[in-house]
Amino acid sequence: MTDRVTTMGQSLGYGLSTVERNKVLRNTYMLLAISMVPTVLGAWIGVATGITQSIGGVLGMLFFLAGAFGFIYAIEKTKNSAAGVPVLLGFTFFMGLMLSRLIASVLGFKNGPELIMTAFGGTAGVFFVMASLSTVIKRDLSGMGKWLFVGLIVLLVGSLINMFVGSTAGMLALSVAAIGIFSAYMLYDLKQIVDGGETNYISATLALYLDVINVFQSLLALLGIFGGERD
Repeated sequence: MTDRVTTMGQSLGYGLSTVERNKVLRNTYMLLAISMVPTVLGAWIGVATGITQSIGGVLGMLFFLAGAFGFIYAIEKTKNSAAGVPVLLGFTFFMGLMLSRLIASVLGFKNGPELIMTAFGGTAGVFFVMASLSTVIKRDLSGMGKWLFVGLIVLLVGSLINMFVGSTAGMLALSVAAIGIFSAYMLYDLKQIVDGGETNYISATLALYLDVINVFQSLLALLGIFGGERD
């Protein structure tokens, strides 16, 4: 579960022209696409070396949170400088490494590669739908932020509890909830860009990346639970 807390403080400035808004959106899409390269590289290295297999439980959660918070803080501090993009790409590499445990687990199934591609296709489909909705919906969705934030906190608490309980049903419920919450976050973040509420494409990319990666890993977890085929 990745953390969205530090991305919630963005100001709502609606003074951008249509050209400027389109530029932010275009740069965000471009950087989001580029960010998938280090993510895939990190996941590949993690699966190939097994470097993250020993990092699990409470220790693994603490390591992940410390790394994620550190990178997100650094990205917000450097988003207006030349260092912003490299720091963001470093974060996406880190996220790929952290994702490699789940990917390695799914690859243990006979149909593992198909499940990964299905999760990827499903995530792409969700993104396409939310991107389309963000350009069609005319009402201001900024009020969604506080409700989504509450849902995120509940999701984080539930994840921590289930980490100790180890319930498959709990993991199932959390995965479904995560897909819903982060899909809604995707629409919210895209609408912020379209409406001119987010003016920095690095911050915008960070927010959307967190949405995308959470939807993907939740879909993959669900597919592993329901569709995994043992040899």
